[in-house]
Amino acid sequence: MATIPITLRGAEKLKTELHRLKTVDRPAVINAIAEARAQGDLSENAEYDAAKDRQGFIEGRIQEIEGKLSAAQVIDPAGLDAGGKVVFGATVELEDEATGDSVTYQIVGEDEADLKQGLINVSSPIARALIGKEEGDTAEVQAPGGVKRYEIVAVSYR
Repeated sequence: MATIPITLRGAEKLKTELHRLKTVDRPAVINAIAEARAQGDLSENAEYDAAKDRQGFIEGRIQEIEGKLSAAQVIDPAGLDAGGKVVFGATVELEDEATGDSVTYQIVGEDEADLKQGLINVSSPIARALIGKEEGDTAEVQAPGGVKRYEIVAVSYR
């Protein structure tokens, strides 16, 4: 099985979700099923059906998270020393060459990506264009509106 890169923060977030699912959500849905069963006829019991569906979702999510964590290669960006190159976990400040707009992204794993927080998936087109480049380089990204060019202003590992 291939390893999945994930930052230290992303791994902690998954572990927290897993803990909540196992200690809070799972017992709550088991209680809901028990209460629905106590009401009698299960064939027309919407609460029972909803609780069973929720239980299936919770169990599936637990398996998914456990699988991801077992295949995870946890990378602490603060411990990286890539000599100024853009690598997984790096935070990159970019300037759009056409508009002069400045943006900052951190390259993270699939589960951590959140564009609103400046976290981009390592397999996204922009991240793939940035990987291996250094401060001062230009990255060309194929965007839906055409090719965008970004100058790499700064690379940090935090």
